[in-house]
Amino acid sequence: MRIADRPTEELLRISAPLAVDMMTRFLREEVAKAGFSRVVFGLSGGIDSAVAAYLAARAFPRDRILAVMMPYRTSSPASLADARSVAEDLGIPFEVVDITPMIDAFFAGEPGASALRRGNKMARERMSILYDRSAREGALVIGTSNKTELLLGYGTQFGDLASAVNPIGDLYKTQVRQVARYLGVPRPILDKPPSADLWQDQTDEKELGFTYEDVDRLLYFMIDERYSRDALIRGGFDAAFVDAVARRVRINQYKRRPPVICKLSSRTIGVDFRYPRDWGV
Repeated sequence: MRIADRPTEELLRISAPLAVDMMTRFLREEVAKAGFSRVVFGLSGGIDSAVAAYLAARAFPRDRILAVMMPYRTSSPASLADARSVAEDLGIPFEVVDITPMIDAFFAGEPGASALRRGNKMARERMSILYDRSAREGALVIGTSNKTELLLGYGTQFGDLASAVNPIGDLYKTQVRQVARYLGVPRPILDKPPSADLWQDQTDEKELGFTYEDVDRLLYFMIDERYSRDALIRGGFDAAFVDAVARRVRINQYKRRPPVICKLSSRTIGVDFRYPRDWGV
């Protein structure tokens, strides 16, 4: 069987109980190392933030968790309902912040602003709200971006890609689904097409132009197994698909790294002055 024909679920199968145990410990330990005991995160009604919620509920007492739902006027009512179902199932505190006034006021003078600009602004507005709640609650922001999104750069820098700790960032989207099933994430969330819900009828796969199943299979061999371009094509992957995905991974590297600092002194932050993130706590 060609590597391109391997079933993705089988190829990327993990031990969900072990992964959940590791991510739960990670959250508990990394939050404590940073000097915090509370967490806050955006709960969108999608599978990634739902998994983050279920992990947080395992790692912390319920009264030390805050889920924030931040719909826009074009957001799907079903997404908000799904988010509420997660919070209610877990018994965790939550609040709803409508971002419509902020977004509409910002673009009031530019009615022709593109969907990309509006989507980026929504993502950054939501993260701004989360960091405000972080200051109010004394809580650390939990990330909800998976490995597929991080590699493809499918997210907004300083928006949904921002966080202090990210428990699911080393799980491909198809692996997030495995973990979600194990955690008992509600069926409607498991079954619906992945969507950032930035505009009506938007779905991740429609916007990307390929399915998560297909790209996860390719990324596994490209990134984890380090197959060359020629080996991937010999293995049955379409050359145009390989090149398009490889280009996305390369050009979005800047989103995965801290800002580059121009070196002028003998000890430059991030170059010569490097200590663990919990140094001094």
